[in-house]
Order: sequence, then structure tokens, then C-alpha cells
Amino acid sequence: MNPEKDFAPLTPNIVRALNDKLYEKRKVAALEIEKLVREFVAQNNTVQIKHVIQTLSQEFALSQHPHSRKGGLIGLAACSIALGKDSGLYLKELIEPVLTCFNDADSRLRYYACEALYNIVKVARGAVLPHFNVLFDGLSKLAADPDPNVKSGSELLDRLLKDIVTESNKFDLVGFIPLLRERIYSNNQYARQFIISWILVLESVPDINLLDYLPEILDGLFQILGDNGKEIRKMCEVVLGEFLKEIKKNPSSVKFAEMANILVIHCQTTDDLIQLTAMCWMREFIQLAGRVMLPYSSGILTAVLPCLAYDDRKKSIKEVANVCNQSLMKLVTPEDDEPDEPKPGQRQAEPNPDDALPKQEGTASGRPDVSCDSSFSCGISVFTAASTERAPVTLHLDGIVQVLNCHLSDTTIGMMTRIAVLKWLYHLYIKTPRKMFRHTDSLFPILLQTLSDESDEVILKDLEVLAEIASSPAGQTDDPGPLDGPDLRTSHSELQVPTASRAGLLNTSGTKGLECSPSTPTMNSYFYKFMINLLKRFSSERKLLEVRGPFIIRQLCLLLNAENIFHSMADILLREEDLKFASTMVHALNTILLTSTELFQLRNQLKDLKTLESQNLFCCLYRSWCHNPVTTVSLCFLTQNYRHAYDLIQKFGDLEVTVDFLAEVDKLVQLIECPIFTYLRLQLLDVKNNPYLIKALYGLLMLLPQSSAFQLLSHRLQCVPNPELLQTEDSLKAAPKSQKADSPNIDYAELLQHFEKVQNKHLEVRHQRSGRGDHLDRRVVL
Repeated sequence: MNPEKDFAPLTPNIVRALNDKLYEKRKVAALEIEKLVREFVAQNNTVQIKHVIQTLSQEFALSQHPHSRKGGLIGLAACSIALGKDSGLYLKELIEPVLTCFNDADSRLRYYACEALYNIVKVARGAVLPHFNVLFDGLSKLAADPDPNVKSGSELLDRLLKDIVTESNKFDLVGFIPLLRERIYSNNQYARQFIISWILVLESVPDINLLDYLPEILDGLFQILGDNGKEIRKMCEVVLGEFLKEIKKNPSSVKFAEMANILVIHCQTTDDLIQLTAMCWMREFIQLAGRVMLPYSSGILTAVLPCLAYDDRKKSIKEVANVCNQSLMKLVTPEDDEPDEPKPGQRQAEPNPDDALPKQEGTASGRPDVSCDSSFSCGISVFTAASTERAPVTLHLDGIVQVLNCHLSDTTIGMMTRIAVLKWLYHLYIKTPRKMFRHTDSLFPILLQTLSDESDEVILKDLEVLAEIASSPAGQTDDPGPLDGPDLRTSHSELQVPTASRAGLLNTSGTKGLECSPSTPTMNSYFYKFMINLLKRFSSERKLLEVRGPFIIRQLCLLLNAENIFHSMADILLREEDLKFASTMVHALNTILLTSTELFQLRNQLKDLKTLESQNLFCCLYRSWCHNPVTTVSLCFLTQNYRHAYDLIQKFGDLEVTVDFLAEVDKLVQLIECPIFTYLRLQLLDVKNNPYLIKALYGLLMLLPQSSAFQLLSHRLQCVPNPELLQTEDSLKAAPKSQKADSPNIDYAELLQHFEKVQNKHLEVRHQRSGRGDHLDRRVVL
């Protein structure tokens, strides 16, 4: 510093002392400055006051010499003390050079700057609030200072400033929020602690409504919640807890929509505390905001669904996620569906709600864009709970279905998540069927694939969804399109429902003609698609048919109409080109028909063939059952067509008798001894009226080799009484009864011809596979 330079009104002694390396001498100079400035205040000499402050700032506080900078800082503090209540007029000039020294490399000088600013703020009190942002910015840097003395001094200044803000009602929150939003993303733990402490203070001031600006800082708060320091995490938990209490008290003033995506992001984090806290917030948002959250459903489901598969280690998160899932599902109502059914064959794209909204760009600090993201199908940018009842919220399913489809397609996803996805799909088909059928073509393949899931519960829920798709009136199209073609097992989008006129399975001439359509009300367009694709899946995955086939078909019979299912499958199998699969499938269906409790009513319907519908069903089943000779006989036993059963067994002599064939005859004998055929066994008592039943059973006996089944059936037939012994006096006088008459509406001769035709096709296929061309070579394979 130039000693000859004029620093008036500062005397040479003051200047010399300010530049001294000893603190005591600088302090003496500060007292002289204070005395000098007091005189200027008394004289109201503002020019000299400004000159003193400018000199201390430019020549000392911003000097290159460290001792001069220290002298300038203590001198500026002395000026503030001397000015007293008038210091507010000069705060800008007093504060700026002090804040500049906050960045000094010398820790002692940073400490003196902190001390000086403390004295300036202490004198000015509420007058410093217009300069709060620069003070806060400087303090946030000192909070992370490595020197403990500097940090201690900054804490004293911090407490003073908090007291001033708490006392005042002139705090500029709007001007402060941008700075807070920027600083909240600091990674320094001390800076984070500083930020959290200030948010706690501002939240406690009644006149400051920080809740209005919560969307600006919520993401940063959740990031701080993941800090490694336990104390900081605890402080952040307290802050978030206070905000959540405030939200519950005043939901009408909460900007739920602006914070929805922030919660979605943090609900997917790997940090347990952040995830649990975000999930708890999400639960409260859904329950408080209601349908306001619907536009964010896809994002919420993306976050919530995986949590449902958590184990006991994350039990708390799983429970809260389950509540979120259930609460969100309840928000979807039938009013969300379209009022009118869309035209058949059209798949209208749902309008993108984002097109009507300006995109909000993310901040430079990395804060996420909380506007409605297109992948979440958001329709409204800002909502308030108070307007929930008045403002309509449109449910867009594109994003939701995409999320559900994605989770269902992921084979690594947990069982409970898959079940939740299927429950969502079922719920949407129930509540919004017309909207959902726009997406059925994309969902159908994965729903069929899910039938191979390892969990029975998943398969059951999957079947419920498929059954709803197959039976919902919203899935019916006006024009089913052509059914007949070169290959019925084409892609699902090309398959249509057959009409009665196309079925043509029975003799349509005269009174013997019967339609082959189901006797019950028909299902929608997807029912037949479902049946075809289900059989196609059984054909490609034989293990699925063996392990889960009976379970799937039995459950479908409960969910849908059993007659429709058997009728349609029989119709499809009639055209099946893979004859081996057709035989296997018919055998499986026949076993289910004869043994499942779920089909008790259908068996009773077939037992007597009293109605035109039951006769129609028998004819349809019979033609497909012809793929398997033994099952055809069992169907005749079930329907009490004993004469026709006998005629069929007579034809067995022309068939190739293999081990598999004899094994099926063996199983039929076992079935005859089961409760299902109790009525048949009792009819053996009426020998005179059931001669063909006895002849048919003897025919089976003659087919069997000497085996346990042979012995079983032989013993049963030995129990058939002598008709002469059963005659009583009354029976001799009574007119002789004839056995149950064949139905006049069924052409049994034509059915027998059909059986021979089908079996000849099977014989040809077997010979082609074995390389034999001689159809007369009919060896019994033992």
C-alpha cells in the first residue's frame, strides 16, 4: 500500500494501524473509525460516510495484502456499529466486500470476514432481508468450509440470520426459491445439513407458505434423504414428515400433479429409506388427490408393481405398495369407458394428452422435469384437490396397458407382481371394456403365453382375464369374417367366430338336420380365437397339455360355459391336420368330461339326449371324438347310445390294435367301475331292455388280453343276472319293454360312416410314418 496516498478522512495513524499485523492494533483503529463515523452521522454527512466505507472496501478489504484485508473487514464492521439503525442505507456497500473475502484462501481471513458480517447483520437486523440471497449463498459455502473455526463462525452467523427471518414478516420467499432449488442439489454433507436446517426454519414460520413451492425442492429433498450421514438422513426425514403433515391438513392447496412424477422416480430407487418414504407419499397422494392421480397411473404402476414381489426383508415397502396399488385401482370406474362402442375392425389411437400441453424443460441443476411425461399418458399438468370433483380427468389406457404388458412379458418378475398385473387387466376389462378391447390384439399373445406359468394362481388369474375377453359384449364384432380356409391355425388376428351356417357338421336334410352352434348364448368374437389359440398352444407344448391342460380346461368351464367350450373345441379339432394331436386332445377332453366335478351338469345334459340342444352337442362331440375310437365308445356309454357303441366295437376288428389302443380300453374299463357310470352298471340288471349294453361290454372283453382289466370286466359281467330268474308274475303279465330308442334327430348310420372315414385317415397317417404301404397289414402290437 502506498503510504503517501491520501486516505482522508481516515488519519495516517488509523491507516497505519489497519495495516498492522497485530489484531490489537487493528482493533484500536476500528474504534477510531467507529468514533469518526459517529461524528459524521451526527452531522448527517452522508458523503463522508460513503467515502469512508468506499475507502475501507476498495483500499483495504479488497487489497492484495492480507493484513490490509483484515483491517478493512474490522473497519467495515466498525462503520456498521457506528451507523446503527442507519446502516440499512449502506448495506450493499458494507456486505459485498465482506462476502468477497469468504472466498479467500486464508482460513483466518475467512473467519474475520465471517466475524465482520456477523456484526454488520446484528446491527442491521431486518434491514438485511433484501440482501438475504447473497448472504445465504455465502453462508452455504462457509457451511462446507474445511476449517473448524470458520465453520463455527458461520454457524453463529447462520443462527443470527435464522432469528431475523423468523421474527420478520417481510421475507421474500419467491425470490429465495430459485437459489434454494439450486443449492439443494449439493453433494457436500455440510451444505446439505445447512439447506435442511433452513427448510425446517422456513417451514416453522407461520407467515411463510413453503408448501406452495414444494414441487421445486421435493426432488432435492429425496436426494438428500439418501445421504450417507445418519444425522442428515434423520433431519431430512423430519422435514419430509412435516411437509406430509401439512399436506394432510391442507390438501386443497397442494400441487399434487406437479409432484407425481417426482415420487414415481424415487419409488424406483434402490435405497430402502428413499423408496419407503416416496411410497408412503404416493399412498397419501392417491388417497388425498383421488382421480387427479389417474393421468400418472402408468408411471405409478411402473414403480409400484415390482415392489409387490418383495420378500420379508422389504415387507414395509411391499405393504405400502400394495395399498397404493389397491387405491389406484379403485379410482378406475365405468365412467372412464367410452359411451359408444367403436366401429368393428377399427382400432382408434387414443389421443395423446401431451399434445395440448407445453413441455416444461428440466433445470440446469439436473432437477427432473415434473411435467406430465408422455410415457405416463398424463393429461393435465396441474391439479388441485379442491377441483377434483369439478374438473373431469380422462383415463388414457395406452401407457397403462403398455406397462402391464411389459411386466407380464418379463419372465424374471415375481409371482405377486404378475398376479397384480392380471388383476389390473381384469379390472380394466370389467370397468372400461370398450377402451380395453382396442388393446386386446396386443395383449392376447402374452396372455396365452402366461398359461405356461409355473404358478397355479397366476394361471387362474390369467384364465379369468381371458374368460372376460371371450365373454364381454364389448368384444363382439358385426362381421366375423371368413372362417373356412387352408389353415385354421393361423395368427390370432385372422381368426373369426364361425356361424351356424358355416358349421355344417350334421346332416341337414329333413328332420335329422341339427345346427352345430352352441345351444347357449354365443360368446363374442374373441371366444373362438381363444379356443383356437389355446389348442394351438397345447399342440406346440405337449407338456403344458399333460401337466396343466386338465386344470386349464376345468377352470374355463367354471368361468365360461362348459357346453360352449367343448362344442367349440370339438369343432376346431374336427379340422385339425395333426391327427396324432387331435387324438391326444380328444382323449384329454373326454377324461375331463367323464371325471371332473365341474362338468356334472354337462354330463347330465348328455346322458339322456332329450332336447334338441343336447342331441346337437352329442353329434358335434362325436365327430371329433372319432379321432380316438375308445373315447368315442365312452361318449356313447355316457349318452346311453348302447346300440351304436356295440356297432362301433364291431368296427374295431378293422382297426390296427396297438398297445396304446389296448391301454385306452383298459382305462375305459376302469372308468366303468367309477361312480360316473353307476347308472350304466345298474342298467345291467335290466337285461331284456339293455341287450346292446351287455353285448358292447362283452365286445370290450373280447378285445382285451388276459389282464387285470379283463378280469375286472369279466367279474362284472358274471354278475349280470339271468333274465329268466328276474321275471316275476307282474313282469310276465306286463307288456315287454324295448330298450331306449335312438333319437329320431340323429343319423347314426351317417355317424358310423364318419367314424370309419376318420379312422381310415388315421391308419393312412400311421402307415406313412412307419413307411408301410400295405393297409391290410393289421398286426396286434403286444
